[in-house]
Amino acid sequence: MTETDAQHEAVSPLRAHWFDRPDPLERPVVVTGVFDVLHVGHVRFLRSIAERGLPLVVGIESDQRVRAWKGPGRPVNPADERAETIAALACVSGSFVIEGSPEVADWTAYSDVLRPIAPAALAFTEGDRYTHAKIRGAEALGAQAWELPFTPGRSTTAALGRLAHSL
Repeated sequence: MTETDAQHEAVSPLRAHWFDRPDPLERPVVVTGVFDVLHVGHVRFLRSIAERGLPLVVGIESDQRVRAWKGPGRPVNPADERAETIAALACVSGSFVIEGSPEVADWTAYSDVLRPIAPAALAFTEGDRYTHAKIRGAEALGAQAWELPFTPGRSTTAALGRLAHSL
């Protein structure tokens, strides 16, 4: 890491690199997450956001961050492939990968990385363990906070559990 890189990381602990950036990027709704193994819960969540009429961009957590949070067997798919899969959905306008230390997950760091996107809203599911942080981040960005229903029993962890039991 160069001295300039170290200074940038000290100022901005999270970074985003675009996989598929919409042009123009008009005040979108932003969602962040792992999106490892695409399932109907993801599709319903993302579609319900897009139906509200604003462009939707999705931030995909990096492999390093996911591995630290979910263990050595995750993610199943690399970040760039997860970003490509999500960007291919008709309801998604673009995707980017969030990189940085796995220890950094606070609302101020996310606000800093999302500020250049100028989101109109941040969306998340009911029961998200970071709900309060996402609401504070939305407030800091002058964005709305959208809490949407979670599809019970539909998560990547549940899908991988079902797959393991079927083998």
